[in-house]
Amino acid sequence: MGLSDGFFRPGSCQQAEGTMAISWSLTLAFTTSLAFARPPNFILIFADDLGYGDLGCYGHPSSSTPNLNRMAAKGLRLTDFYVPVPLCTPSRAALLTGRYPVRSGLYPGVLYPGSLGGLPLSEVTMAEVLAERGYLTGMAGKWHLGVGPNGSFLPPHQGFHRFLGVPYSHDQGPCQNLTCFPPATLCYGGCDQGVVPIPLMANLSVKEQPAWLPGLEKQYVAFAQNFIVDAARQGQPFFLYYASHHTHYPQFGEETFVGRSGRGPFGDALMELDSAVGTLLDTVENLGLSEETLVFFTADNGPETKRMFRGGSSGLLRCGKGTTYEGGIREPALAFWPGHIMPGVSHELASSLDLLPTMAALASAHLPNVTLDGVDLSPILLGTGKSSRKNLFFYPPVPSKAQGVFAIRRGKYKAHFFTQGSSHSDMVADPACHALTPLTAHDPPLLFDLETDPGENYELGSHGPREEMTRIQETIKEMQLLKAQFDAAMTFGESQMAQGTDPALEPCCRSGCSPRPECCNCPGP
Repeated sequence: MGLSDGFFRPGSCQQAEGTMAISWSLTLAFTTSLAFARPPNFILIFADDLGYGDLGCYGHPSSSTPNLNRMAAKGLRLTDFYVPVPLCTPSRAALLTGRYPVRSGLYPGVLYPGSLGGLPLSEVTMAEVLAERGYLTGMAGKWHLGVGPNGSFLPPHQGFHRFLGVPYSHDQGPCQNLTCFPPATLCYGGCDQGVVPIPLMANLSVKEQPAWLPGLEKQYVAFAQNFIVDAARQGQPFFLYYASHHTHYPQFGEETFVGRSGRGPFGDALMELDSAVGTLLDTVENLGLSEETLVFFTADNGPETKRMFRGGSSGLLRCGKGTTYEGGIREPALAFWPGHIMPGVSHELASSLDLLPTMAALASAHLPNVTLDGVDLSPILLGTGKSSRKNLFFYPPVPSKAQGVFAIRRGKYKAHFFTQGSSHSDMVADPACHALTPLTAHDPPLLFDLETDPGENYELGSHGPREEMTRIQETIKEMQLLKAQFDAAMTFGESQMAQGTDPALEPCCRSGCSPRPECCNCPGP
């Protein structure tokens, strides 16, 4: 069987104000201050395992990120932008739905190649919101929200008209025999064994298996360029979700970038991602669409520090991936829209949960009739005011109803009710980050002032100024009340991860072949 056979052929919240969510009815998300001649285009660029301190525009001294630096210099750089969960699958679910992922059942952990579960089709993604408004929608890159029987959870069933990418993380399959440049050099890194090779998919069909990772970004860029050009030719507004595999471990890069960054394999991968960003910006500019296109860049979670210099940097923030310390959930975020977004820096509290309602507002699109946990950021982006988030953010259950929310930020203060280390955040000096550090309850919660101490080094209950102790105690009581309200109102969806796995669901380019998984091998053109 060839690639054309594919593997899907037959036979083969309503909350109290100030606590978190807003219940939206099926009404037009229209902000009266917004008036555009036509709905704007959107390019959402989502990096993988990228730390707060990894970009040059966020202070890294040796990262080569000239195009992201250009976005920061000519756009808006957000300093206090959060993802709700410090892991791939739930973070991506939150981004696309505007909802805490426990509502969708995307807990605990991440999905695997043969997972029975996935992002429920009852959830409404930003692609579906914009497609209903008449947008052409496309996705390039890493999905990681489930495959399912006959590909039922893949992007074409979640609002995307076009898709080119991998269905999950590129280390979730055997990859160490793939070669980097020069051709005789094996790529560094270990990957999962006993599952099918990583497939590159075009819509619902396998294009090549295993995907040749060093050439993956180049294919994504070409797909994205063609998609943008097609939308422009048709005179149709577009939404492109560009979810790169960079800078997730193990890092791969096209020949042009390997050994060129001065920051090792991680820096090379980041350099290639930055180049892709530059190509997308140039494509939009060459088509005369810059003033009609909002480009937003961020990432899914903090760095995987156990990989050491191959794992990224959270800068001055504490810990990384897998933890609810700042290094795990605070991300770089850049908004670029010439003629609409003035260059500058915003210290307003914002989140990936906010992007769906923001795009819906800017596009005058209908919002889904569900509880959304995000708010419209357009007043911040356009400089017309503040968001309705009220400087409040919750770091939700990870993922226990009994424990509830792990931490809360209100204004400059952050309270930790539970802390826990993670294997992803090993190899740093701080033992609080490590996998051997168990789940620990804090009563009263640990309280930090993130304005003066973004690294969460000095707990105010024991280190706070004596003259401020009354205010500190009042803040702690307020945080405890907010936690109780949040926990009482949160609704958990049925866990998709708890449904188990079935090897037969692992995508294979040769339906019914044997022996699996070795027979799932179809070289690309």
